[in-house]
Amino acid sequence: MSLDPRTWDFWVGIGFLGQFVFAARFIIQWVSSERSRRSVIPIEFWYLSLAGGAVMTIYAIHRRDPVFVVGQGSGLFVYIRNLMLIRRHKGGIGPGEEQV
Repeated sequence: MSLDPRTWDFWVGIGFLGQFVFAARFIIQWVSSERSRRSVIPIEFWYLSLAGGAVMTIYAIHRRDPVFVVGQGSGLFVYIRNLMLIRRHKGGIGPGEEQV
């Protein structure tokens, strides 16, 4: 791939979009922590992780890069699981309890 912007295609734009969304999660986390004056991970962090990771995985599949696919794709499970745990906690379900 050439670094000449005139040769970039649609997929390079998708790749940069995914990278931007993925990087934005750190800004959200930093601002939230500064406001709370302690380290926190807001739910937006996980949604941005999921969105950015999904776009980057799609980009990696398009590029046929197995290392990139595994690296980004495996993180999707972590992001989804964290969102599931947050949802369960906000629903008042504690560890070891089942929703009825």
